[in-house]
Formats: sequence, structure tokens, C-alpha cells
Amino acid sequence: MTLQQLNYAIAISEAGSLNKASEVLYVSQPSLTESLKELEKELGITIFIRSGRGVTLTPEGSDFILYARQVINDYSELVERFDSTKNFKKKFGVSTQHYSFAVKAFVELVRDNDTSRYELAIRETRTQQVISDVANLKSEIGIIYLSEFNKRAIGKLLRTANLEFHPLINCDAYVYLWSGHPLAKKKSISFEDLKDYPCLSFEQGDSSFYYAEEILSTQDYSRIIKACDRATILNLMVGLNGYTLCSGIICEELNGDDYLAIPFKADEDDSESKMQIGYITRKNTVPSRLGKLYIEKINEYLKKV
Repeated sequence: MTLQQLNYAIAISEAGSLNKASEVLYVSQPSLTESLKELEKELGITIFIRSGRGVTLTPEGSDFILYARQVINDYSELVERFDSTKNFKKKFGVSTQHYSFAVKAFVELVRDNDTSRYELAIRETRTQQVISDVANLKSEIGIIYLSEFNKRAIGKLLRTANLEFHPLINCDAYVYLWSGHPLAKKKSISFEDLKDYPCLSFEQGDSSFYYAEEILSTQDYSRIIKACDRATILNLMVGLNGYTLCSGIICEELNGDDYLAIPFKADEDDSESKMQIGYITRKNTVPSRLGKLYIEKINEYLKKV
């Protein structure tokens, strides 16, 4: 087994096909296929299941890729520390649900550090992908929320993936809408007030509704529109008088000052209208210097809220 073979296997898993991986690696597909066959033969396992649509990881393959990433990351750290002839960049990544404060903290982190020494990434993505990214070492930190409704299901997923949740802040639900919305001047907003307006939600694919980013996702909304990114959600708020339910932690520097977070008025004492935002990491791992600084930046911002 060689480092090259490990890199090839990781690239295939990320690309989803041998053909795409060969383009990324600048290696011929026959050479890539032969290298993979030799690796699987040596290990005595099948890493990928091939099909006409690409490749998918087997259970053994998922475990192998996880450890392969650790080996490659450790090797890169080793070379960077002790081999002055090499110029490996350290990697630091964050995967997050759609929170502007998470992006704000990342911006501050980048501003305060020499980015020429690092390969940095922030990914606003689906809940399931956030968990997967941290579990597979694609990102060091993931930002998600828990509620009375989802914490049992999400907690089980985290334990299975050998991840742990670290609380950051507890929040009540807020209604997020644009300043020109007919309800914008109300001091609090109930579901009765919202019944004539479309609820906007971040799409989670075919995943379980436990992955929903919005609090109170199990309510029976008469009108709901799904989108994939924060910019589209903001446009729909203006164009359709749509709204979404959120934590109320809004970064005007990034989202602009044309949007408001108004307290949500529950019909009764509903524990599902409470949310706890936190970050996830792999268990029994030492956070990197940037990882520590990033969490410090988030805590600094949340203290001002």
C-alpha cells in the first residue's frame, strides 16, 4: 500500500467516478483502475461498488477512506514540520448549516491569519452533509442546531459517526422576513399571522425531516417553498413576502439591513420552539490552532448578540 494509492482512493470517493477522478488527478483511467484493483487485492476488501453511474463506497470502503484521510493528513503535517524542501499547506475546513454568524467568524479568522500557509474552506450545506464532512475529516468543525424534536435522532447519528456536539448558544425561535413585509412592524408574530405567506425552507434532498434547518419544521404549513442557498431565500423574502423561522442571530454586515428577525409567538408553551446551536467535532481529537481560533471568533460574536 502506498500514499499514492491512498490519494487515488480518496480522489475517487470525492469525485464519485473513476473517469472524473482521472481528470482531477491527471492520470489515465486504466492506470487508476489498475491501482485500485491492486489496493483492494492487497487489503482483501472491496472499496467501491462500480456501476454505470459511477462508484459508491462499501461499508468497508467508508471505513478505509476515513483512515486513509487521517494517514494523508498526518503525513502532510509530518512533511510540513520536518522537511524544509516541501511546501505543504495545512488544511482547515468548516461545514455549516446556513448561519451568517458562522460565515462572519470565518471571515474574521481569515483576516487575522496568513492564508498563504493554509488551504481554507467553508461550506454552507445540508445538515446531513455537515455531519458527513466532519465524520470523513473533510471539515474539522461543523455547525448545526438541536431541538427537543431532533436531538434524539441527530444525537444517534453523531454517536454512530464518532462525533460529539459542543453547545454554543440557546435561542428562541424568530420569524425572519424583509423590512417591507406586511408583518414587519409587529412586535411578535404567530402562525395565525403567517398563514397567508409562504414559508421558506432550505432543501435537504430526500433526507429525513429531522435534518430540517428550520425550527418547528413539523408544522402543517399551507404554503412552503424550498431553496438551496441563503441568497435565494433572501430574494424570495422580497419577491414573495416569504419568511423563515430562525435563531434570530442575524449578521447585517453580510445579509444587509433590509431584513428583520421578529420574536415568534408560540400558541402555547412549546419546547420545540427552543433551539441550541453548537458545533460538532470528531471525538478524541485535538483541535488545530485554526479550529480553536474559529470557535473563539464565534463565541466573541455570540456574546455581542
